[in-house]
Amino acid sequence: MKNYTKQDIIRMVDENDVQFIRLQFTDVFGTLKNVAISVSQLEKALDNKCMFDGSSIEGFVRIEESDMYLYPDLNTFEILPWRPQHGKVARFMCDVYRPDGVPFEGDSRYILKKVLQKASDMGFTFDVGPECEFFLFHTDDNGQPTIITHEKAGYFDVTPLDLGENARRDIVLTLEKMGFEIEASHHEVAPAQHEIDFKYDNALVTADNIMTFKMAVKTIAKRHGLYATFMPKPISEVDGSGMHINMSLSRDGKNVFFDKKDPMGLSKTCYHFIAGLMKHTRGMTCVCNPIVNSYKRLVPGYEAPVAIAWSSNNRSPLIRIPVARGASTRIEFRSPDPASNPYLVMALCLAAGLDGIENELMPPEPIGKNMYQMTDKQLSSMHVDTLPRTLGEACKAFEEDSFIQEVLGPHVSEKYLEAKKKEWHDYCKIVSQWEIDEYLYKY
Repeated sequence: MKNYTKQDIIRMVDENDVQFIRLQFTDVFGTLKNVAISVSQLEKALDNKCMFDGSSIEGFVRIEESDMYLYPDLNTFEILPWRPQHGKVARFMCDVYRPDGVPFEGDSRYILKKVLQKASDMGFTFDVGPECEFFLFHTDDNGQPTIITHEKAGYFDVTPLDLGENARRDIVLTLEKMGFEIEASHHEVAPAQHEIDFKYDNALVTADNIMTFKMAVKTIAKRHGLYATFMPKPISEVDGSGMHINMSLSRDGKNVFFDKKDPMGLSKTCYHFIAGLMKHTRGMTCVCNPIVNSYKRLVPGYEAPVAIAWSSNNRSPLIRIPVARGASTRIEFRSPDPASNPYLVMALCLAAGLDGIENELMPPEPIGKNMYQMTDKQLSSMHVDTLPRTLGEACKAFEEDSFIQEVLGPHVSEKYLEAKKKEWHDYCKIVSQWEIDEYLYKY
């Protein structure tokens, strides 16, 4: 566990010939932003005196209250290995503060910190391991992304079928230089689709790592003449990209989801957590699946969850309990996609689970059947609800869940919902090529 001081940072910057520093932060929609400074401004940054215009960031503040300050998290200091070796570039992840020294309520990192503090007050630590999927496509003559790929590889295929293997290897090596412990990497189900899994950690560290991961993947892919996209479903008729969240709670270093006396090896705390997730998952979907395209992934037949159900080791429901027990007992939440803001996703997952614990909620019986093949009528007969089918439906579910809005706070809830409603309305106004092809000659 890093525990850097200001003096440590100054020493490392000097010893490694760092000349530029990126002060990075994430907006409410999960987009990484930064303010770059030269090394001459380092001490100013370490004293939390670097300012930026918050009114220029969508979802932040109005023009009349625009001044914001970036407070670097010293433990996130990292030298970017793909930048020049002379005059190196480093970065910090930053928290956003108002001029009066109060944390900005629209900072998604702060929202996650608040929920983690609540868990800590209850005696829990929250660890998360993500499964991040992405596509690698060719670019056009102008360097712009396309959805063109020459490969036809599938799950776990290798070279020569897997034409992205070299890029994926370089991504892994780059991430390891940045301190990631990579557990696995492989080709995914769809052509040009890949997955790289890194080791679980505290939720805040993991959320920071996901943002770093996305930046590294895109940067190294570009060096290979490819474009990496975390768009959930860039190609029709193939599986989309998910960002499954594997979660566990610990107390005094012991996994509290495990109970060897239970037939399934799960504790009451684990059952309560599952129930909390299931209670709030429809309201969370607007955040876990934040764009119009997200809902092209959440359809039957493409290995993405649709039914709000859970099971032990059955991969088709929303929530799966992997077979490992003891210290490895965990909950896999399968609906989030990589377009989402990881700070907000983890904050909501934890808050929903804690709500289940506090109110001693119990989930329905687990379902062991293949839910990918079930019709709406079959699900209804089993009293199984489904995830929202569109961003518009997800916005409505968000509005109906006051608990989710309370976790995010009024500022983020209002700004986020306003933007997502506009996105949905803008989409609904567009006549797609599918409509032209399907209807023009008929009518």
